[in-house]
Amino acid sequence: MTHADTAKSDAIGAGSLLRRATTRCLFLLIVMFGCAVPPAKVRVTPPPEGRLSQVGIASWYGPGFHGKTTTSGAIYNQYELTAAHQTLPLGTRVMVTNLETGSATEVTINDRGPFAKNRIIDLSYSAAEAIHMIGPGTALVRVDIIDSPRLLQAIRGSLDYTLQLGSFSQLENAHQLRDRVANSFTDVSVALLQSKDTTYYRVQLGSFTNRADAEARARQVAQAGYSVIVMEK
Repeated sequence: MTHADTAKSDAIGAGSLLRRATTRCLFLLIVMFGCAVPPAKVRVTPPPEGRLSQVGIASWYGPGFHGKTTTSGAIYNQYELTAAHQTLPLGTRVMVTNLETGSATEVTINDRGPFAKNRIIDLSYSAAEAIHMIGPGTALVRVDIIDSPRLLQAIRGSLDYTLQLGSFSQLENAHQLRDRVANSFTDVSVALLQSKDTTYYRVQLGSFTNRADAEARARQVAQAGYSVIVMEK
């Protein structure tokens, strides 16, 4: 073998060793950094069979609303385990599970919201803290219905609204108001509400899929001299 052949053989051997060393280093780097990346999701126990559930993004609201009146009439306390939901009946109890950490907490729906796009529930400060989402601000969650004041067949995507002009225990009084309002407005009706001890007759006007439209019509009715409130249907 000539000196040239020997040099060529040595170069090939060195290159082979370099490639093997490089491959080994890359493998070690992949193992080291791959193991350092935490999983994005955790295994969460599925809800009981037949229980209504909803999956989506949760947010939370706190100091700016503390002490203010909620939709239910209760005063918002950020340290209580409560939440706002767009459609669930007020008073509904739900279990909220953080699908990124596995932590869960039970809350009572006493307010309406969130109004930010693509969010399904707004938690109180304490509820958000319980499922470790104060820092991130939002989290992917599952909402499981535990108990509700009304029988639910599904979780509605939006609410309908109507205007209530009066509620009476005597049907005749409800008819009198309905007839009077019907002289100026269309789509006026009397709806029956059966409570535990009493039957109420509610004079209602219209049906609206958008609350802003309901509020605009309510202002017109109020300007005509009638007492009116916007109600969920």
